[in-house]
Amino acid sequence: MSKLDLKQFEKKLIVRTIKEEDIPQIIKLQEACFPQMIPWKPEHLRSHLEHFPEGQFCVELEGEIIGSCSSLIINFDEYDDKHTWDDITDEGYITNHDPEGYNLYGIEVMVDPEYQGMKIGKRLYEARKELARELNLKSIIIGGRIPNYHKYQDELTPRQYVEEVIEKKIYDPVLTFQIMNGFTVMRINPGYLPDDVQSAKYATLMEWNNIDYRAKSKRHFKTAYPVRITVIQYMMKNIESFEEFARQAEYYVDVAYDFGSDFAVFPEIFTTQLMSFLEEKVPSKAVRRLTEYTEDYIELFTYLAMKYNINIVGGSHFVEEDDHIYNIAYLFRRDGTIEKQYKIHVTPNEKKWWGIQPGDAIKVFDTDCGKIAIQVCYDIQFPELTRYAVDRGANIIFVPFCTDDRQGYLRVRYCAQARAVENQVYTVIAGTVGNLTQVENMDIQYAQSGIFTPSDFEFARDGIIGECHPNIETVVVGDVDLEILRRQRKSGTVRQLRDRRRDLFEINYKKLDLGESAEKKG
Repeated sequence: MSKLDLKQFEKKLIVRTIKEEDIPQIIKLQEACFPQMIPWKPEHLRSHLEHFPEGQFCVELEGEIIGSCSSLIINFDEYDDKHTWDDITDEGYITNHDPEGYNLYGIEVMVDPEYQGMKIGKRLYEARKELARELNLKSIIIGGRIPNYHKYQDELTPRQYVEEVIEKKIYDPVLTFQIMNGFTVMRINPGYLPDDVQSAKYATLMEWNNIDYRAKSKRHFKTAYPVRITVIQYMMKNIESFEEFARQAEYYVDVAYDFGSDFAVFPEIFTTQLMSFLEEKVPSKAVRRLTEYTEDYIELFTYLAMKYNINIVGGSHFVEEDDHIYNIAYLFRRDGTIEKQYKIHVTPNEKKWWGIQPGDAIKVFDTDCGKIAIQVCYDIQFPELTRYAVDRGANIIFVPFCTDDRQGYLRVRYCAQARAVENQVYTVIAGTVGNLTQVENMDIQYAQSGIFTPSDFEFARDGIIGECHPNIETVVVGDVDLEILRRQRKSGTVRQLRDRRRDLFEINYKKLDLGESAEKKG
């Protein structure tokens, strides 16, 4: 007998995190596991990967996914005792995932019926436990189905049924499995999953405690999380050199520093002030001359952000890339790193006089004060952009703007305030004032810069933290509280983010993403 080739008998079974290309298989798996329940939509699973990719696991056998589980991190104490699955998962999108939370919450486990009995579920549970240990989380909490309860609901209450399962008098494929994996019953929640007929809509809330958990002093309950913002209402006036521009910019960054600010915010295209000494009257030529100062501008604000230990939203600047001109807003972090946001919607005026091209990517930026986004002037008038940014975790939307009359200014202001209400987010607008009498197409300016809030009891009465007097060179300083924002999103008088009718409408983006590619056209 010839020597056996053992490789022909091998099967490759691995536990790994889920990737986007797995989504069709996972939906198919769920349809096989829970034929009477509404399956995931692709956008649910994409949202899981966007918010908490390391918490989504699958088991793969020879290239086929035969098991999967989903989870998020929360502070469980902040949720009502009678919470539902929709409450705890933001209707399956997990946009409420909290990286600073204490508890891993499991929202789905499924195993292909053809492979049950192979310890696939146990492998997934072990992956969750290992993740909880790695992230130093206090516990894993799950809302478990009791799928055999429908067989006994005429003779046993849910509590009696659970007790019978715990005492091993009744076998339940889910509850029995969870008990065997070290979970204990905390309570029974009614109406947990409305489409779970087998469990009569009940679920057992269960917990596994991480005995390796060690409390860290840096993790504590926040009563407030203030972020201080200085908005610069910048005066456009004739200057003689870039050095003069730099002195003015540094003056305002110094002012913001003296107020102890976390952010200093400049207006849109305030660098067009440099055109006042370029002696070029044709707008299309002047804008290209302006782009020659891009490196000087970036070096200046990178230096100021580090020198004054402050994050700077550097207004916006015209930049030439691949022979096209873009209106780009820059974020200069105080650690010296830089990000940029292309203006997505270009105004008719920008197209006509300067030939500005639109960008294609909506970005959300991490900062030491949470996630933020930048929407340049006209962009704030398109509500889809803010909704997308907030869904990706943005808490503050910065809006550098430049408008020449009151009507244009009010479009920016009213839309910024509407976005704050619609998305339960802070919005900040920073505009230019004054006149550049020697610069074609930069004749007059109108602005009243401000910091706006959602509309609810814990926020400023009129939804205005602070605003400048119109059309003068000044600043406004205000604190936005991210902890109040977080609480209001969960338990405010109204909860626009949670109450959206996702069953009726959704936003589909054809090209836009947070990606490193497709940032601009051309």
